[in-house]
Amino acid sequence: MRSTPHKVLATTAVALTALTAAVLPALPAAALQVAAAAPARAAACAPAQVVANGGFESGTSPWTQSPSTVITNRAGQSAHGGTRFAWLNGSGGTRTDTLTQSVTIPSGCSTAALTFWLHVDTAETTTSTKYDKLTAKIGATTLATYSNLDKNTGYALKSFDVSAFAGQTVTVAFTGTEDSSLQTSFVVDDVALDTSGGTTPPADSTRTPAAPSYTVDLKADAAGAVWTGHESASFTNASAAPLGEVYLRLWDNYHGTCAAMPITVGNVTGGTAGALSVGCTALQITLPAPLAQGQSATIGFDLGINVPSGADRFGHDGAFNFIGNALPVLAVRDGAGWHLDPYTNNGESFYSLASDFKVTLDHPSTLSVPATGASVDTPGTSGRTITTATASKVRDFAWAAGPFTKISGTSASGTPINVYAVSGIGSADSQSMLTTAKNAVDAHVARFGAYPYGELDAVIDNNFWFGGMEYPGFVLDLVSTTALTHEIGHQWWYGIVGDDEYTSPWLDEAFTDYATDLAQNKTGTGCWSSVSWASSAEKITNSMAYWDAHSSRYSTVIYGYGKCALHDLRRVLGDTVMAKLLKDYATSHWYGISTTAEFKAAAQAATATDLTSFWTQHRIDG
Repeated sequence: MRSTPHKVLATTAVALTALTAAVLPALPAAALQVAAAAPARAAACAPAQVVANGGFESGTSPWTQSPSTVITNRAGQSAHGGTRFAWLNGSGGTRTDTLTQSVTIPSGCSTAALTFWLHVDTAETTTSTKYDKLTAKIGATTLATYSNLDKNTGYALKSFDVSAFAGQTVTVAFTGTEDSSLQTSFVVDDVALDTSGGTTPPADSTRTPAAPSYTVDLKADAAGAVWTGHESASFTNASAAPLGEVYLRLWDNYHGTCAAMPITVGNVTGGTAGALSVGCTALQITLPAPLAQGQSATIGFDLGINVPSGADRFGHDGAFNFIGNALPVLAVRDGAGWHLDPYTNNGESFYSLASDFKVTLDHPSTLSVPATGASVDTPGTSGRTITTATASKVRDFAWAAGPFTKISGTSASGTPINVYAVSGIGSADSQSMLTTAKNAVDAHVARFGAYPYGELDAVIDNNFWFGGMEYPGFVLDLVSTTALTHEIGHQWWYGIVGDDEYTSPWLDEAFTDYATDLAQNKTGTGCWSSVSWASSAEKITNSMAYWDAHSSRYSTVIYGYGKCALHDLRRVLGDTVMAKLLKDYATSHWYGISTTAEFKAAAQAATATDLTSFWTQHRIDG
């Protein structure tokens, strides 16, 4: 999003009453997959990738293999990247193949993630018996066992949290066993063990509350500007530290006052509501009893939404309502504590975990209601329609309501796209935006991975003061090819690969502007040569707290310098390596959270060139 700052609102305290509810039964605590794991960052940890020759392109060392032909480039299988791979079994006879490497996981790194790509093909026809098996282990711990039943047509990424082995030297081992008939080939490539740490206070930095699931039922007035109903949120404590309270972010109270809030919450169940804080955008709810790790709970509350006037990401432009960030969502607690940052109109403050939503919207049939997720319309009471939208693994939910003009199409990669235009947008412009959306989706799919959200809705209004705004499966935009390509790029860099947008805005905006350049065949030639820093304190990795105080420089540095730094990194790594880095990075952080330290570690692991001076020159800290 591009935007300019608005006046900050005053804060007052408002108390709400609540009822209590029971905590759901405890769930077994399981090892978290890396995509969902938080980077626990102790001061002694230097982020690193500790598996050597994980792509097998440098011969066999330091791997130990049996037989000597496991690491190969022979015909019959293909690499995930490069030309070489590890091919275990595939003989069709009784056989055991092994591949091992001893690695040292640095102490002080409380995030360590083992990843590898696996392809399985087999001549076995059974759908129930595991005749041939591949076991992946670290030290004496079995991480997973795969078999002929896991056959697939391409490679699949496997990922494991191995943080418990920090400070140890352990063996990463793959063992394949095959019975006396019908071959099964286990093909492994691009093995990595990434560690991270070093910037947040020592603490349990697991992100919680985890696996949020929201159920919402709302009814609109005749204009679609006032919505009332109920919302519930279920969640699990993923942290070893007890969870005694949660916070709801009522972001759109920024657009009103604490005396006249656009977002109201009442009749809370499942906990006791405290005072509103942070400009009435944060509501503490104390749970009846602290949740231990793996335990779950549900809170519920009545919800009122009153859309203010203005062509904003939360506002109405005449008969057309835009309802972004209106649903209360759970704040995140990690090693730095609760993230209760203030709203910013200069960019975004939003930081949320991938969640499931089921939202039922009862509205006049004269109004179209584009929304995040897949929508199904059914008849309501006389003159009304029920739109039910469901979305999986999204960070937020947004919708619009109004007498839009709608056109639809499907991109070449198979994504259904709808363009909703306000009055005054001509059919030629709508068609142009539909074409732009198709091309943008396909360009981003090719570079970063398949679009996972089903349909994509683009709502077009030339009165938007901010240019464009992204939500999962739903964007607001002007009639602009570049802006729409950018906002659709956010489906990957913010939606799929999440980040703390207040602390690290460059991770979504710079990456998305870089993706926009690539989609439009722009190479950024020489763009870093025009960089001129305003002060020694100005850095690409500064937070929104800095940019709200230096708003005139926000777009120049975060968008311009940020994407130019990524173009420069591509010139250091080479086009092929950079493309693979970003695609693999997106895959390994799919539905998870990215940090600057993790990206820097991944980039360093992709090259033999020491990038220390690169990060210093480009002012990328973390």
